[in-house]
Amino acid sequence: MNTNKSLGFIGTGAMGAPMAERLIASGYQVSVYDPNPLALKPLVALGARAATSARDAATGVSTVFACLPSPQVSREVALGESGIGKNLPDLKIYIEASTIGTSTVKEISQSLRQQGISLLDAPVSGGPRGARAGTLATMVAGERAIYERSLHIFETIAHKVFYVGAEPGLAQMTKLANNMISAAGMAAASEAIILAVKAGVDPTTLVDAINSSTGRNTATSDKFPQSVLTRSFNYGGKFSTMYKDVRLCLDEARALDVPMWVGSSVVQLWFQGMLEGRGDDDYTTITKMLEEWTGVTVDGRSS
Repeated sequence: MNTNKSLGFIGTGAMGAPMAERLIASGYQVSVYDPNPLALKPLVALGARAATSARDAATGVSTVFACLPSPQVSREVALGESGIGKNLPDLKIYIEASTIGTSTVKEISQSLRQQGISLLDAPVSGGPRGARAGTLATMVAGERAIYERSLHIFETIAHKVFYVGAEPGLAQMTKLANNMISAAGMAAASEAIILAVKAGVDPTTLVDAINSSTGRNTATSDKFPQSVLTRSFNYGGKFSTMYKDVRLCLDEARALDVPMWVGSSVVQLWFQGMLEGRGDDDYTTITKMLEEWTGVTVDGRSS
């Protein structure tokens, strides 16, 4: 294989699949693996090779991309007995695009380094919509020379690429800080908008007014108009994924002795949704959860 334009891609779910699509469309020869074989079919139709395992996807290439759902899965793919971290002489760069927290990414980095594999800590932000459109932001931490060698890959999948430092874990921290802010904004917007709608304000007029005022954030500018007011609740991110991210952020805060009064409440609110069985729902259904508590529907379709 031509290792400059050949790579492995492990994890072709809601985020990974559109990222892999962009790489394929840009001329990369991509070996893809996901435990769900149905997730591979559209990529194979575009020209990807369907690998039989994570290790198979990493065989014969110098760079592997991973976009995985949890620290446990990332650890197994990188460090497990059938993972990519042993006896793959061609593999030199492992790009961890998953959001898994600093301790896990450091553990993976240290172990892979012993096998001659450099890790780039590179979580992405922008959701499946951004992945499809190529408008993701990615924050990258790792050895500068390895980052520069891999920049062409990041520029294929992302509109903005931020190098945040040489130490793996710094990009994880950047992503977790971002997602805590995003989750807090969604929670605060849901509560405040439900309050005003219950008082009698038209939902669409309310959101338009907020978006022209100081309360504007990505929840009011994007998620409410696209997913809540339309009642589609299909923005593209799973409730359980957001809960995982804010919980990881709170873990980081505790490890660094940083109090998070607001963040703790955000985690508890998302935890309540998990207890109610919303894990597989779109994370914008946090508004629906609060609607059910208050007897209000934020419906903009008749505005």
